[in-house]
Amino acid sequence: MAKLAGKVAIVTGAGRGIGRGIALRLAADGAAVVVSDIMFDNAQKVAGEIEAAGGKALAVKTDVTNEAEVTELVEKAVEKFGKLDVMVANAGIGIVKLGVDHTPEDIDKQLAVNVKGVVLCDNAAARQMIKQGHKGYLGSGGKIINCASIAGHSGFAFLPVYSASKFAVRGYTQGFAKEMAQYKITVNGYCPGIVGTDMWELIDEKIGAYTGAAKGETLKAYVDSAILAKEVGNPEQVAGYVSFLASDDADYMTGQSVMIDGGIVLV
Repeated sequence: MAKLAGKVAIVTGAGRGIGRGIALRLAADGAAVVVSDIMFDNAQKVAGEIEAAGGKALAVKTDVTNEAEVTELVEKAVEKFGKLDVMVANAGIGIVKLGVDHTPEDIDKQLAVNVKGVVLCDNAAARQMIKQGHKGYLGSGGKIINCASIAGHSGFAFLPVYSASKFAVRGYTQGFAKEMAQYKITVNGYCPGIVGTDMWELIDEKIGAYTGAAKGETLKAYVDSAILAKEVGNPEQVAGYVSFLASDDADYMTGQSVMIDGGIVLV
C-alpha cells in the first residue's frame, strides 16, 4: 500500500516549482491533494496532471495572506475529501535587493506571504485537525509542514528580508510544535537549498545585476564553491523529504526544520 494512502493533503504555492513537485509526489504516494495557488490556471494544470496519473486532486485559488481565503481552502478540502491530514505551507516569495534598497512595500510583501501566510495556513489546518481528534500517539492528529529555507539557517546577501522571513518560519515551527503536541499534531519545516526552478533563475539574474555576473555565473559559483554535492538540487529531492514528513514514518519528529541543500549549510 502507498505510504500516504487515505491521507488528504493541502499544498500551497503548488502551481509550479517546488510546490508542484511536492503535490505530484504526495499524490504519487497515495494522498488526495488539494493544489492551492494564487495563480489558478497553474493550480488547475497540476491538479490535471495528478488526475491524469490516476490520483485525486482539487485545484483551489488562494491568497495565503487572506485569512478568509485560507479558511475557505481548508473548508473546500474537507468538503471534497472529508478530512485534512497534512498541510504543506509552501507558498513563498523572495525579492532580491540589498537591504538598503528595500522599500516598505518590498518588506511588507515578503513578510505577508512568507510569515503571515504560513501562520494563517498552520492555524486553519490546526483548527480542523483538532476538531477531527487523534488516536493517542504523536503524529496521529495530523502533520503541518512549513517551507523555510537554508536562508533561514544562514542569511543570504541580496536576500536579507527573505532570510529574516525564513528565520521567522523556523521560529514559528518550533513554537507551534510545542503548542500542538498535546493534540498529537506534528509541526516540522523543510529548508530547500539552491533548486533548479524559475525562482532561482530569477535570483541568479537579479544578483548578477548587482555584481556584474553574467547569466548563470552566480549559480555556477555556488555549485563550484558552496554545494558539496556539486550540483543544483531539484524539486523532486525536496518533495521526497516532504513526503516523509507527511507519512507515519515521521510520527516521532516535530519542531524540526531540516535542510535539503546538497551540503551548503552545515549546522
